[in-house]
Amino acid sequence: MGGDGIAGRGEAIAARDGGTHGFRLVSERRQFDGHVFSVGTVTVAGPDGCEFDRDVVHHPGAVSIVAVHEDRTVTLVRQFRAAVGEALLELPAGTRDVDGEAPEATARRELAEEAGLAAGQLRRLASVANAPGSSDQRTILFLATAMVPCATAPVGVEERWMTVERVPLDDAERLVAEGRLVDATTIIGLLLARSALGGGAGGGGAGGGGGGAGGPAHGT
Repeated sequence: MGGDGIAGRGEAIAARDGGTHGFRLVSERRQFDGHVFSVGTVTVAGPDGCEFDRDVVHHPGAVSIVAVHEDRTVTLVRQFRAAVGEALLELPAGTRDVDGEAPEATARRELAEEAGLAAGQLRRLASVANAPGSSDQRTILFLATAMVPCATAPVGVEERWMTVERVPLDDAERLVAEGRLVDATTIIGLLLARSALGGGAGGGGAGGGGGGAGGPAHGT
């Protein structure tokens, strides 16, 4: 990559809340290009002008969808993750790897592909930095309600063996404490969705479509 795009990324960083605290991106050397992400060594100048290097994983970004049914359960998927060597319970999610596709469109596509659900309503909750110490990846979280079943369209080996499960939204903290939910984006999404919807166990519903939608539903 060389120095291409460094100034632009520096301006984007400065535009966010908090700014750069006087740090400045100087240059970058591309080290690796993969199917989904790339890795570069970034040279940064500190506030005193001292320069240092950091390895950065560049990622196109992702979306995650909190699909809440009328009975206040949430559709999750259990998918094998090679990096940790186990199948994790997560929100339906996907990489923003289609050029020009709006995040909302990606979210609807991924929810259908992985969970067999079409969202009648889709609301953006937040954008989170997944691992800011090493990666520029940001994931946009959406709340989906008023859902109806649709055909799934698994992509890749992991998705072909993925299972779909339903858990109570109000059990989020318990599932985290028990170690049954460990994916950070999923945890954030569930807590944000619960705050957005209000109520507690047996409280206000999510509105919209059928509580039984979403393919096979298994307790965790």
